[in-house]
Amino acid sequence: MTSSQGIPRIAAPRTVGRRTVVAAAGAMGLSTALAACGGEPDAAGGSDGAGDPAVSGGAGASGANGAAGAVLAKTADIPEGGGKVFEDKGVVVTQPTAGEFKAFSSKCTHTGCAVKDISDGTIHCPCHGSRFSAADGSVQAGPATKPLPAASIKVDGDSITLA
Repeated sequence: MTSSQGIPRIAAPRTVGRRTVVAAAGAMGLSTALAACGGEPDAAGGSDGAGDPAVSGGAGASGANGAAGAVLAKTADIPEGGGKVFEDKGVVVTQPTAGEFKAFSSKCTHTGCAVKDISDGTIHCPCHGSRFSAADGSVQAGPATKPLPAASIKVDGDSITLA
């Protein structure tokens, strides 16, 4: 731009808001680097899990990342009162009481982080501290507000497989 006398005008500095920077970074594929967890944020800043079968409990929640019938573990590998995360299969298997095995999505329903460990009857998400019941996947401590979706497993003898 130039003035009427032909003198170049210098534009006033323009401030850019945080939302603009985050949106631009997301458009450039950097949103993963900026986010502590995966998933699409909802209006409250969390994830509603929509579009993610492992989080929403839709098709594939019983092991979309692994073949049905594939042996996950031996029953002896899953401690009573605890469990084991199979991150590559997208499931966590627990044994809340002796001989009772449960499975859930390994993605936290808050923002999609992978849960990391199970102790004292709860499944723990390391990203924001959410805790879920190893018995039924219900929320024991937030910020998550939705339970972990159940996943389908089959116990045959001493083998645990995806159903």
